Amino acid sequence: MIDATLLLLRYTVFGAAAAAILAALGAVAIQRRTVNPFGRLARLIRRLTDPLLRPFERRLLRGGGNPQNAPWWLVATAVFGGILAITAVEWIVRQIFMLLGAATGGARPILALLIDWTFSLLMLALIVRVIGSWVGASRHTRWMRPFVALTEWFLAPLRGVLPAFGPLDFSPLLAWFLLSILRSFILTRL
Repeated sequence: MIDATLLLLRYTVFGAAAAAILAALGAVAIQRRTVNPFGRLARLIRRLTDPLLRPFERRLLRGGGNPQNAPWWLVATAVFGGILAITAVEWIVRQIFMLLGAATGGARPILALLIDWTFSLLMLALIVRVIGSWVGASRHTRWMRPFVALTEWFLAPLRGVLPAFGPLDFSPLLAWFLLSILRSFILTRL
């Protein structure tokens, strides 16, 4: 049952990505005048693709970008959003099975699972914080604050210990290494 659902999700994501690619190709054909922009085919393509592309065009305009790139943003969103959706669903299913397996084993496996989840959450927050810094997201923005709160308590002391490397901050790398070692140490002791 679960395998069939995951397979259906994969096919749905593949179909959405294929539809986004077709929509993008149609919109680009009209932009480049490969298809007569005033003909029936162009009107049909625009009627089908405009509801998909308008949100991307508005977003690009607000951000100072070129709205002609909206078809490719649609494709990228469909592909990466689909990969993210598949990964998230598979991860949730795997965690449910792990929880069910731990529940049948007593208190020790449940404690090990909770510790594993805690370290996974800290490591995920660390990854999001690093990627956020790469794209220029301020640590004070609303969506970055939870990740900063989860990681700053162990990154700040590491920054004080590590020597300065100019603009490079190696504290997240050291934190990842230390969290991995601590996680393995605790889980092997349980």
